[in-house]
Amino acid sequence: MPPAQLLRPLSARHLTPQARTVSTAATDIASRLTQKLARSTTVHRQKLDANQLQKLCLTLGTPRLGDVDVSLRPPPDGSPVPPGYHLVYFTPLVPEESLGPDGSDATFNAPAPFTRRMWAGGNMSWSGDALRVGDEVEERTRLLRATAKEGSKGDMVLVDVEKELVSCRGCSVVDRRAWIFRPGLSTPVMPVTSSLEDRVTVEEEIPQEDQPDDRVPARSLSWSQTALFRFSALTFNAHKIHYDQDWCQKVEGHPSPVVHGPLTLLSMLDHWRDVHGSRKQLLSIDYRALQPVYAGERYRVRTGSCEEVVAEKNGIVCMRAELQSQSRSSGA
Repeated sequence: MPPAQLLRPLSARHLTPQARTVSTAATDIASRLTQKLARSTTVHRQKLDANQLQKLCLTLGTPRLGDVDVSLRPPPDGSPVPPGYHLVYFTPLVPEESLGPDGSDATFNAPAPFTRRMWAGGNMSWSGDALRVGDEVEERTRLLRATAKEGSKGDMVLVDVEKELVSCRGCSVVDRRAWIFRPGLSTPVMPVTSSLEDRVTVEEEIPQEDQPDDRVPARSLSWSQTALFRFSALTFNAHKIHYDQDWCQKVEGHPSPVVHGPLTLLSMLDHWRDVHGSRKQLLSIDYRALQPVYAGERYRVRTGSCEEVVAEKNGIVCMRAELQSQSRSSGA
């Protein structure tokens, strides 16, 4: 099955003369990135060890993986890697001096002035042969495209990257991800830091008896700064927006550390699996980040049907995903 389209096209607006100048810079940078990286495929090989998977489960507040209590021991070899959990493998292999000023892996970063990096969305698709603990896996990474875009907040560079994870049983995961790069803030907004409780919460919301029978439970979550630090460590991600309060406020204008886009995505995948996974096998997810979530902020994940899952806070959608699946009774 071909992966779904990575992202819906961003709407265009009438360009003023000033916007054309910025757009020209974005176009030039996108062209340079394409020329530099388009013909290059990076290959890494790694054994999927159980300890990394165990630590991710503990960070997510997931005490069990299948029949294994991961608070007591790691999952044994042969255990399937749940959808999305491959994110803690094949972490960036770059020395500190090669990171961007914001601490991010600069391999696919746009150069100045487009220095503010944000996870925009992507697509993941899975074959019937899941990755398993103990597998020797090859990761193949390539640039799909770098494109100059104009959004509601000005011009930006959109970078799409594809990762294929191949085991001895063939290609198990195709992970396409997109980053948006915006110009740095000349005068960062200094929002007031919220007084939110700094602790991890994962709570089920049970529908009331008077709600329709087809309603399913939602899940309420919040992530502490400690949890964000642990997830950054697991993914070897030094991007300062996830742990450096001064950088968040004084450079990027965020009130507090930003919850990783992939962490929000994992919470959505976990909830979908808990609600639908006994009947459905996930084939693909096409997701888009719409609003940031901050450390200590409570957000809600819900899935009314097996084709959609949404993360929202205060009624505003933060991330939306469309999924394709098949019935397990069909021979999956």
